[in-house]
Formats: sequence, C-alpha cells, structure tokens
Amino acid sequence: MSQQKEIISTINGLIETLKDGQEGFRQASEAVKDAQLKMLFNEYSLQRSRFAGELQGEAIRLGEPSPEKSSSTAGAMHRAWINLKSAVTSKNDHAILEECERGEDSAVNEYKKAMEEEELSAPIRETISRQYADVKRAHDRIRTLRDARDNN
Repeated sequence: MSQQKEIISTINGLIETLKDGQEGFRQASEAVKDAQLKMLFNEYSLQRSRFAGELQGEAIRLGEPSPEKSSSTAGAMHRAWINLKSAVTSKNDHAILEECERGEDSAVNEYKKAMEEEELSAPIRETISRQYADVKRAHDRIRTLRDARDNN
C-alpha cells in the first residue's frame, strides 16, 4: 500500500509542477509583446493543463479521491518572480523567456525524478514519458528562442 502512496505522491508532485507551468505560461503570454510568443505560451499553458488532467485521472484510478489541483508554493514564488522581472524590465520578452526556461528546467528535472520511480505501472510510465518528451521539447524551444534574442 505504501508503494501506491509513493506513486500517488509522485503523480501529485508532477501535477503541481504542471499547474505551476500552466500559470507561468499564462502570465508570460499576457506579458510578452511578440504575438508569436503570446501564441506559443498560450499553447504551452493549455498543454500543461491537459497533462495535469491526464495525471489527475491516473491518480484517481489509483484510488486517490482528490488528486492535486493547485500549484506548489515554490511555483507561486517562481510566478511572482516572473511578474516582478517582467514589470521591472518593462515586459522585456527576453527576460520573460529566461524565466520560462528556468521554470522549464525545474519541470524537466521533476519529470526525470518521476521516471526514476521503479514502481510505476507501464501505462503511467508511458504517460509520464510522453509528457516528459513534450516538456523537454518545450524547454529546448524556449531556450532556442531565448538564445536567438541574445544574438539580436
């Protein structure tokens, strides 16, 4: 039974991370001036919401009556920092990209830790692995966009 609690805890941790990303990308999309970045950040926010819903479903199937629905305290602090930095830098798109990459670094690490969990069933591992690939792709795309702005 404790294995199941550990798996649910792992899933809930990912849900918090995804909720952090969902909110962070939503705020970033509101702050950037570039229309393409707005669309991209909105897309990532919706993706994170969808991923969180998938994992909430997995937690419910494992017997968790109320899977995580909110972001983490650390995430709330990270979002506040995005708000502060974007306000201080007059909504500087490059600075916002830097903060989004920092948030994605955290998400990539959380997914790596979750995939090390040996007790995950194959369907849950597949879901986490697929989500990880998309989160990593988003991270790399944001880093590329940030680096391109470094050169301008």
